[in-house]
Amino acid sequence: MCGIVGIVSKEDFSSEELLMMLKKLEYRGYDSAGIAMSGSKLYMEKSVGKISELEKKLDGKITGKAGIAHTRWATTGSVTQLNAHPHADCKNNIAVVHNGIVENYLKLKKMLVTKGHKFKSDTDTEVIAHLLEDHSPEDVMKTIEGRNAFLAMYNGRIVAVKNGSPLAIGIAKDRYYIASDALPFLEKTRDVIFLDDGDIAEIDEKGVKFCGEQHEPQRIDWDVEEAKKGTYAHFLIKEIMDQPAAIENAATQNDEKIREISGMINNSFGSFFIACGTASHAALSASYFFSGIAKKHINFSVGSEFPLQKHFLTDRSLIIAISQSGETADTLEAIKAAKGENAKVVSIVNVPGSTLMRQSEYSLLTNAGPEIAVCSTKAFTSQLSVSLLLAYAATGRLDEGKKLLKETSKKVKEMLTDAYLMKIKSLAGKIADKEHIYIIGKGFNYPIALEAALKIKEVAYMHAEGFASGELKHGVLALIEKGVPCIAIVADDETKQDVINGAAEIKLRGGYIIGISPDNNDIFDFWIQVPDAGNASPIVNVIPSQLLAYYLALERGCDPDYCRNLAKSCTVK
Repeated sequence: MCGIVGIVSKEDFSSEELLMMLKKLEYRGYDSAGIAMSGSKLYMEKSVGKISELEKKLDGKITGKAGIAHTRWATTGSVTQLNAHPHADCKNNIAVVHNGIVENYLKLKKMLVTKGHKFKSDTDTEVIAHLLEDHSPEDVMKTIEGRNAFLAMYNGRIVAVKNGSPLAIGIAKDRYYIASDALPFLEKTRDVIFLDDGDIAEIDEKGVKFCGEQHEPQRIDWDVEEAKKGTYAHFLIKEIMDQPAAIENAATQNDEKIREISGMINNSFGSFFIACGTASHAALSASYFFSGIAKKHINFSVGSEFPLQKHFLTDRSLIIAISQSGETADTLEAIKAAKGENAKVVSIVNVPGSTLMRQSEYSLLTNAGPEIAVCSTKAFTSQLSVSLLLAYAATGRLDEGKKLLKETSKKVKEMLTDAYLMKIKSLAGKIADKEHIYIIGKGFNYPIALEAALKIKEVAYMHAEGFASGELKHGVLALIEKGVPCIAIVADDETKQDVINGAAEIKLRGGYIIGISPDNNDIFDFWIQVPDAGNASPIVNVIPSQLLAYYLALERGCDPDYCRNLAKSCTVK
C-alpha cells in the first residue's frame, strides 16, 4: 500500500525532486513520510502526516546524487515518526524504504537482536536494513517472507528488490528513477522497466544492472495531464467529471482482440469473474451482463475468497480478473491459485505494464487514464464499459455494444451540468447529519446499490448498506426508522416495478426515498434524474451516488481524495 520512490543521478539533485515524485504516490498512503539523501554522508528526515509536513522540515535544501523517499500506509507498527520510513542499519550506512509486509519479521528481529543489532522502530521494515548489514540483497530477498518490494540505498547506489509488490524503473538521459508505479516520473521519461517477481536491480550513475536476465524498457503513452487536478478542487470531482471521456475511451478497443477473448469466454467451462473492492462490484455486474445479454453463466468471487473455491477448476476454466491498479494482492493471489489448477487468465486493468497485466495470457486496458483519488470512480465505469462490450461481443453484437457506449458517454456528458451538481449538493446538505443510508436495486443495478454504499462509506464515513430490493422483507425492513434516507435505483427495465414496490415498503415505515431513475414517481421524496441507457443503465446510475458521496464528504468536513485508513492500491493481503 505504501509508495516508494528513488533517484540516481550523475549530477546533484534537490530533495524537492524526490518530493514531487512522492506526492504523485500519496494516494498509496499518507500516515507519514520520509526521505534519505546520499551525499558526503547519509541525510534522513521523517514526519507524521501528509508529505506536506515533511516538506516543511526540508525546505528544499538537501542535495545529493542518490535519494529515496516513502509515503506510508501503516501495516506493522503504529503511526509515529520513529516508525516512518526510511529505516537505517546500526551504522547509518544503509537506508531502506519498503512496500509490503515481512511476515516473519518477529522471528528475524529476535535473531538479529541476539547478534547485537539495535532497533529503533516497531516496524517489520527495519529488519531489512539490519539484514543487509550482513547479507547480500539476494539472500535477504530469500530470507524475508510475504509480498514485498524495497529500495536500499548505500555507497551512492540504490538496490531495488521486487517480490510481490510493484516497482518500476524510468530510464532518462542523465538519471534513473524508481517508483511503485510509473506515474511519478512520466513527465521525465516514458521509457520504463517493470520489475518482475524475484528481480533485483542495482542502479548507479552508470546504469541499471540486474542480477540475472536484463530487462529492456518499454514505452508508456499515458497523458500525464490527466493526473493533475487542473481547475477542480479535488481529484475525486475531476475524475467523476472525466467519465464521459473515460466511457468513450473504454469503448475504443481492438475489435479482433475483444472477439478473441469473448470467444474464449464462450468456450470456457467453470469460469469466474474475480476482483476486490470497487472492482468486485464491476465483476458482479459483468456476471449480470453475461447472463442478461449473452445468456451465459459465469461465476463471481471476491479475490480474497477465490482460493477457497478453486478446487473444481480445470484447464478449460477461464479467470477474468478486474483491477484498476493491476497490483491488488488478493487478486494476484487468486490468479496464482487459478494458474495452479491450469486455468487461463484474462485481465481487465487500467494501469499498463502492471503485474496483473503481465501475468495474464490476455489483457484488456480500460483506458481510463491515471486515477488519483483513493476512491475509484472513472475506473469503475470504464470496467463496466469493457465488461458490457465483452458481453455483446459474446453474442456477435460488438458493434451494437460500441454504439450503446458512445451514446451513453454523450448522455452522461449532457447530464453533468452545474445545475445537476448543485441539486445533488443540496441533497447532501439535507442528509449529511443522518447516521444511516440504505440503497436498493435489482438485476443489473443490484451491484450498483452495493457500489453506491461503498462510495458513501469510503468518502463520507457514513454507515451505508446496499441491498437487493427483494431482500427487504427478509430482514432489512427491521433497520428502517422515520426519516432514514433510502436510495432506490430504478432502471426502465423489467425490474422497475419491483424496486418501486420496495421503495413503497420503506416509505410506509418512515423512510425518506431518494429516487435515481429516468422518470419521477409519486413514491420519491427527492428525485435525481438519469438518462435511460438501456443495458448501460448501471453506468449512468452509479454517477449520482459518486457525486452524493463527494458532497457528503464536503458537508461532513472529510477530505474526499484521501479516505481515512485506506489507500488506493492494496498491495498487501
